[in-house]
Amino acid sequence: MSASFGARLAAAVDDHGPLCVGVDPHPSLLAQWGLPDDASGLRDFGLRVVEAVGGRVAAVKPQSAFFERHGSRGVAALEDVVAAARAAGTLVVMDAKRGDIGSTMAAYADAYLRDGSPLAADALTVSPFLGFGSLAPAVDAALETGRGLFVLCLTSNPEGASVQHARRGAGATWRPSPRTSRARRRD
Repeated sequence: MSASFGARLAAAVDDHGPLCVGVDPHPSLLAQWGLPDDASGLRDFGLRVVEAVGGRVAAVKPQSAFFERHGSRGVAALEDVVAAARAAGTLVVMDAKRGDIGSTMAAYADAYLRDGSPLAADALTVSPFLGFGSLAPAVDAALETGRGLFVLCLTSNPEGASVQHARRGAGATWRPSPRTSRARRRD
């Protein structure tokens, strides 16, 4: 990729506005669309969404869990949705919220951020729960390939507040020390 993800996202927003359309094939939504809750239903749903919005919105954001729950056939359907969005010229933000350490995070980065991977997205959602340093393989892969990362920081999930607003002794919030964080900021 010649341009950074940030530059590609800015261009897509300039061309199509800031809308990012989620591709979240919940079982109830599949039923409302008259589709089976299987890999073929996922594929049909995802391709219909991309057909409707591809080239008209800045990005689509498939939620990988809804595809993964159907095993290899579901992942194959996700690959088809990613390929269709790419063919439509629409950015793909893979909503996988991956976060792990060492070789495991490197494998996630390889799957979602490596050139040539059938699941390669323009950007990936990641979770820093294991420490900012745990994201290093994804940060490195994104920098090498011109892809982006969306780091989960604060969610609208009501139960998340107990962790996201955690305090330690005397009411102080937890902050990573320079020793525990290797996070890097890149524009």
